[in-house]
Amino acid sequence: MRTINKVILIWNITRDPMVKTTENGKKVALYTIATNRYYKTAEGENKSESEFTNCVSWGALAERCEKFLVKGKLVYVEGRLKTRVIEKDNGEKIYKTEVVVGNIIFLNKRGEFADSALPSTEEDDIDLLGGTDFDD
Repeated sequence: MRTINKVILIWNITRDPMVKTTENGKKVALYTIATNRYYKTAEGENKSESEFTNCVSWGALAERCEKFLVKGKLVYVEGRLKTRVIEKDNGEKIYKTEVVVGNIIFLNKRGEFADSALPSTEEDDIDLLGGTDFDD
């Protein structure tokens, strides 16, 4: 039987990425994307609910995240869900679910990026972080 594990998110980065280097020299970028769900209550009142999703990018994609991602930027993120089990010293297990990102597209207009290293383009959308680096 086939299965699907695909996540697509569009919204803002909530903080600058935290980038680390593993013992074998591979970079990993950790960041959070906020999304909102809008709904109407039974009484007809408009409400919104925020969701904060942890994301992780590896290798060359992490390096690009380090260079170009900043808090508040609007992005399209595509990846897969992964749940890690972290065991604390006291034996307690913590389950952490995050999106392992394979593709990021900046959705801000070119003029909103401060980095002059961006390539010249006539398009408003900038896909600088594309790739399929799904390594753990």
